[in-house]
This record gives sequence, C-alpha cells and structure tokens, in this order.
Amino acid sequence: MVLSFILILLISFSGYLLTYFFAEKETFLWRFSVGNIIGSAIFGTVGFLIANLFGLSVLTASFALLIALAPIALLAKKDIRKNFFADWHNAKNRATGANFRKFLRVAYYVGFFLLFVFFFDRAMYETNNGIFTGASQNFGDLPFHLGAIFSFTDGNNFPPMNPSFAGAKFSYPFIADLLTAFLMKFGIEVQSVMLVQNIGWAFALLIILERFVFKLTKSKLAAKLAPILLFFSGGLGFLWFLKDFWAGSQGFFELLWNLPQDYTIGEKIRWGNSLIVLFITQRSLLLGMPLTILVLQKLWEIFTDKTAEEKIGGEQRTTDNEQITKIENPSDSPLSFFTSAPFLIGLLAGTLPLIHLHSLAALFAVTAFLFFIHTDKWREWIVFGVGVALVAVPELLWSITGSASRTSEFIGWRFGWHKGEEENIVWFWLKNTGIFIPLIFAGVALLFSMRNKQNEEALEAEENEKLKAQKPKPKNQSPKTKARKIEINELLVFLLPFLFLFLVSNIAKFAPWEWDNIKILIYWFVGSVPFVSLALAWGWNQNIILKIAAFACFFILIFSGALDVWRTASGQIKTQVFNADAVEVADKIKLRTAPNALFLNAPIHNSAIVLTGRPSLMRYPGHLSSHGIDYADREGDVKRIYEGSATADIFLRKYNIEYVLISPEERGSLTVNEEYFKKFPLITEVGEYKVYKVK
Repeated sequence: MVLSFILILLISFSGYLLTYFFAEKETFLWRFSVGNIIGSAIFGTVGFLIANLFGLSVLTASFALLIALAPIALLAKKDIRKNFFADWHNAKNRATGANFRKFLRVAYYVGFFLLFVFFFDRAMYETNNGIFTGASQNFGDLPFHLGAIFSFTDGNNFPPMNPSFAGAKFSYPFIADLLTAFLMKFGIEVQSVMLVQNIGWAFALLIILERFVFKLTKSKLAAKLAPILLFFSGGLGFLWFLKDFWAGSQGFFELLWNLPQDYTIGEKIRWGNSLIVLFITQRSLLLGMPLTILVLQKLWEIFTDKTAEEKIGGEQRTTDNEQITKIENPSDSPLSFFTSAPFLIGLLAGTLPLIHLHSLAALFAVTAFLFFIHTDKWREWIVFGVGVALVAVPELLWSITGSASRTSEFIGWRFGWHKGEEENIVWFWLKNTGIFIPLIFAGVALLFSMRNKQNEEALEAEENEKLKAQKPKPKNQSPKTKARKIEINELLVFLLPFLFLFLVSNIAKFAPWEWDNIKILIYWFVGSVPFVSLALAWGWNQNIILKIAAFACFFILIFSGALDVWRTASGQIKTQVFNADAVEVADKIKLRTAPNALFLNAPIHNSAIVLTGRPSLMRYPGHLSSHGIDYADREGDVKRIYEGSATADIFLRKYNIEYVLISPEERGSLTVNEEYFKKFPLITEVGEYKVYKVK
C-alpha cells in the first residue's frame, strides 16, 4: 500500500504542475487534487496507447509512468518553480496558528478523509474464506472490475477485448481499471491499489466540487455544504428506518449497528446514495466526475468571461498575495492557441470516452446549451471544442469499431425514469430525493430576490450620484454593481442545462437498462447542488428561526444517505463474492493455461474465471444486456454444451473453446452432464471445482 500511495502522490504532483497553465489564484490543496485527476487521465491514456503497441509488462508500465511524470521537469522553469513555492508558502501560512475556524476546516477535511478510508476499505477484502465485499450494491460490480483488471495484468488483453463476451471489443470505459492494472505491475496487490485510488479520487472530487460551488456562489459555507449533500445524498428513506425502529425491539443505537437494509435504494426507492450505488460500484464515474466538474468550472469561467488572462502568456497570481508572475511564451506566440486554457481543458475533457462516457455526454449537453446562449464567446468555444475533438474523436472511433454493443439499445422513450407504471411522478421524485427539488426552487427564488435588491441599490446609488454631481449621469450602472448583477443572471442561466438533463432523463433512456440514466441524472444533481447549498447557507446566516429551518432541511437531505454510508463504513455487510476454492483454482489455472485461453463457464458474474484474467465465452447476462450486447444465441449454446447434447462437440469447435469449468455455480444454474466431460483431460481440481481441457 505504501508503494501505491507514493506512486499516486508522484502522479498527482506531476498533474499539479500542469494546473499553472490553465488556472490562476488557486490553493495548494485544489491544485494537488486536480493534479491527481489530471495525472491519472494522462497516465491512463498514454499507458493505453503504449500497452496496445507493446502489451502490458513492468517495462511498458514504467515507460507510461515516466511519460506521466514528465511534467515534473517543469520545475526547471523559474516562473513555475516560483509559483509552486509561493503556493507552498501560502499553504504553510494557512496551516500555522490555531483558532476555532482553522480547527473546523481541518476537521472537515480529516473527517471526509477518514470516511473515505473506512468506506472504500469495504469495497473488497480478502480472508481465508475467500474474497468479500462490504458494500450492498457491489456484489455484481466488483467481479466485473476485477475481471477487467486481471484481463490486463494476467491476460495481457491488448487491444482490449471484452473478457465477459469473447470476440467483442471491450467498449466499456476501462481507464480506471487499466490504471489499477498498471500499478499492480509494480508488485502491488489489487486490493491496495483500488483502495488508495478510490480514496484519492473521492477526496479530489470533494475538493473540486467545493471549489466549483464557491466559484458559482461566492459562499464558503455553501461550498462546504455541497460535498456533504452529494456524498450523503438520499431521499425520504429514513421514514422506513424510523418505521423499522418503532416496529422492532432494538434500541436506537443497537439498530444503528445492525441496520437491516439500505434506505436510499430498494424496491420503494430507486435513487440511491451516490457513494453506495455509484462511487464504490462504478469506479469509472469516481474518476470521471471530478474531471467533468473541473471542466464545468472552466466553462463557467468562460461563460462569465473570467479566462482572459488564464493562459500561457497571461498573468499568474499567487493565492494569498497580489504578486504577479509572468509565465513565458507570450500570448502572441504561434503556440498561444495550443497553450490557451480552453484548449488545454478541452484536451482533458477529450479523455472522457475511455474514462466515463456518460460524463462526456452530460458535458456535451451543457456545453452545447451554453454555446447557443453565449455565441459572443465563439472563439473560446471553438478552441475548447478543437481540444476535445483531438482526443475524444479517435477514442470514440476506436470504441465503436468492432463493438458488440447495439447503439439502438441506448436510446428509447421511458417516462419517469425508473418509477412504476402506476406511480405518481411527483411522489416518486419526492420520496427519492426528499426536499432537494423544492430547495432548488428556493435557491432560484433567493437569487431573484438578490438580483432585485441589487437593482434597487444600483438605482438608488445612481440617483445619489446625480444629486451630488448636479448633472445628468449615464443610465448604466457602476461597473461593480453591474458585474454582480451579471453574475447572478448568468448563475440562473447556468442552471438551465442541468434542468434539461433532468427533463430528458425523465422522458427517454440513454442506456439499455433505464436505471443507468442515473449516470446522467447525477450531473443534474451536481449542477443543482450550488443552488440548494446557497439556500441553506443563506438561511443559516439569518435569524434563529431560519437557522433552525436550514438545519432541519440539511438534516432531512442527508439522513437517509448517512444511514447507508454508515452501514457500509461500519462493516455491517459481509458478502462473499468468491470462496477459497474459487481463489485457489484461479491461481492454478493461471499457472497451467495460456493468458488468452478461452474458457466456458456458467453465465454468472462471479465465476472463478474472473480471477484468472482469461476470457470467457459468456458471463453475466445482466452486465451484457446493460452494455447493449445481444447474448441470447450464445447463452443457448452454452446450455447445450453443458448438457452434453449431440451438438456439444460442434459448439465447442465453433467457438474455439479450450477449457471448461465445472463448479458449484455451473451445477446450480445449469444442467451439467459430467459424464460427457469425463472424456476430456482434467487439468486441475480443487474441492468441487474441476477444469477440463477440451481442445
């Protein structure tokens, strides 16, 4: 674990130095968090290209890592070095001394860090009895990610083919798992790499979201509240918790240590807490979301015309003082286009197709919306678009070429997202998100009130100036007042594309399984959080009645999510994914078969073959259908082979199957004719697990 921490620290520092080329006046912590995401995106993308050419080995992983760490050489530049040490000095100054405000700030970050440690430690753990997960929704997703990771490390799966459906392109965004595979090549165990990565990406998301909300609202309290609302998101599920408490015989705290179910996801509620249903299960989103929010922040700065100087050749200001340091390469240089902030941010956004495709789709919708509202910024939009296209288009073309996913399965009409046919949509969203939507409107109403008040103040100030000067004054407002008004107006407009995402996700589905629309809806939530947190912060800063109301609303918003996060982080869930025999037989298979040997196993998610890195003819239909893959014919053929039917030999040759696994999973889910397979050599046997060589 120590080595994985050191390597990720170096990757983050490399990305840290790149932030000076597109962001000014940012804190040391923000730059380091952004550096983690940028460094990961670069390492994964460059490593993917190298591994496609030369395979994955210690040598190729080292080469990719060296390229990812190349920006560290920027310290040789005097201006970069000066800015870095200024930021470091400012960070130390902020940490020195002791007062209650500093204590709260440190407690906030330390508290989240410890939460992430305990929470993500439950994603996967291993005992003498096998591999387990302590997350309620991770039983199916953990084997999927392990299958992808081991296909890279042990199967040398390059160019990547789908390990769950042999012969098809692996079009799932796999960079997060590929990054894990790269670090494993340095001798680190998969559990340690995943844990450190997940903690780092989650903490980066915390810092990036906090800064994003502050940029929009200019409220430090709102910025601090926003990550809490995201990480503890939930609806009215706590009502079912109270029902369990009143109906049971356990005391309140006894029930908290023995929670019987999740309260944000189940038959009655479908939204799910973000940590429970998204960040621990869908590692791609955990990397993709902070990258997307970073890009959204820069789009906001373009939208509000704050990026004029944030480019190579512009002025770079340190965090806590007014020193101005000039960065080389003046803006009239021929390289200015390629070193401008919109272009560099566009390049980063362009890596999203292989990191998290739904994040790119959400980002595209927001960008398109803002472009048509602010066509006067067409130069910035074009530069940004060129940067995106240079990386995203080749990645998209690679993904869709040879993919078994049917595009038609990803688009269709579906009213009300995942509500029942007879369920009222207003009640559906109320019980799923609680008072979140009403508080969005409260935040909007607050902004309108603030705008009207500023208009009145501007008119009053103008009249006073007229009286003082005893002469007519132009009708336009003072620059300061006008700037504040524009910011409020544009913040209101900035909400519109996120509301659009909510609307279309309630009308159509953008994945074969309609629940996966949550990968779009979560960006509606993120884009709306600033308005909710602003309303809560405003209420907290008013009289005692509004303070109590704000606290009550905040508590209602996070209670259900906090219950589910606590249930996982406190270790109450212990779900076996692979038993000890499955782990042992997987180790023997890796020793006795070729890395690309094709296996036949039951179409389940947690076959022992997952741990070998070898491809399967077919695995879990739920994963395949959610990726738009038509598996019906192959599933029928798998059943006929295991039955030992008259056509079994034909199908073994048709698919070029080399090995067949017979285990409790096959016997439990299929009709297995073991007499038929006895004619083949038995290459290994562990407990009830048998592997036959059929070719």
